[in-house]
Amino acid sequence: MLEALGLTATAGRVYRALLDRPADGIDEIAAHCALSATQVHDSLDELGTLMLVRASAEHPGRMRAVDPAVGLADLLARQEAELAERQATLAASRAAVTRMVADRAEHRSEHGERLLGMDAILHRLERMGRDTTREVISIQPGNQRPEDLDASRPADARVLARGITVRTLYQDSTRHQPHTVAYAHWLRSQGGEVRTSPTVPQRIVVVDRREALVPVDPEDNRKGALYVTEPGILHSLTDLFDQAWNTAVPLGSTTPEDPATGLTPTERELLRLLGSGLTDDAAGQRLGFSSRTVGRHMASIMERLNASSRFEAGIKAAQRGWL
Repeated sequence: MLEALGLTATAGRVYRALLDRPADGIDEIAAHCALSATQVHDSLDELGTLMLVRASAEHPGRMRAVDPAVGLADLLARQEAELAERQATLAASRAAVTRMVADRAEHRSEHGERLLGMDAILHRLERMGRDTTREVISIQPGNQRPEDLDASRPADARVLARGITVRTLYQDSTRHQPHTVAYAHWLRSQGGEVRTSPTVPQRIVVVDRREALVPVDPEDNRKGALYVTEPGILHSLTDLFDQAWNTAVPLGSTTPEDPATGLTPTERELLRLLGSGLTDDAAGQRLGFSSRTVGRHMASIMERLNASSRFEAGIKAAQRGWL
């Protein structure tokens, strides 16, 4: 759990030991944790940077652990503020990339090519996978079709077998799709990395940060794709991916609830989308959910707020600082 907050495993062990054994010194903590004194000192430096330890007033020269109710809550609050800032940057980048791609989608140059039909797209993906030497990154919004995942498996297997870094970003909604979860676990078993987020930008595949595919129509990737090699667009696409990746949660980890509100990231994003005026259908499309699932989430939120209507829920959520 503490690793998800940015602590190394070693620092987490030292922090727990300090909480359980406040009178122990460096040597006792090292023996208890099966660490060297140097490792304990390094962990204390890490914990001090995160403001999880302070100098002991009772034992001069020693450190005391800050109560988790204070220290971890403050750490979460700082991370949430950083996350909100990154998400705002991501939203601005998403809009810029969408405009840039739209401008380029209508014509072909020496830096781009329009591919029509799934066969043309699959052929290009196969060639890109064959030629990659370092990295394949992709964003896959919405629900994944089993036949599309099956078609991707052979190419992904060949790339992973060569030791290429593969990072894939899905939406949180895919955690409820058994075939997507199975495919993601297969990717991880082969050395790939998979994360999820409540909402993600448009579909992209970028190879070695030097060539990319983006859909001509983000609502239907089967209509065609734009093959891009122009450095300016590639820089924007990779920045967009990096920002989205850094705010996502690794598959296999639970999506953490906000300790102050009890909301999951998906529930908080749903409230934000509905509060901005989107309908259940529109908000569900952004989150990869059906309108029925949106209704179930809202019913749960209203119950926690003891609200009899969505209007009342919105007022109470705003009063509690949930929005």
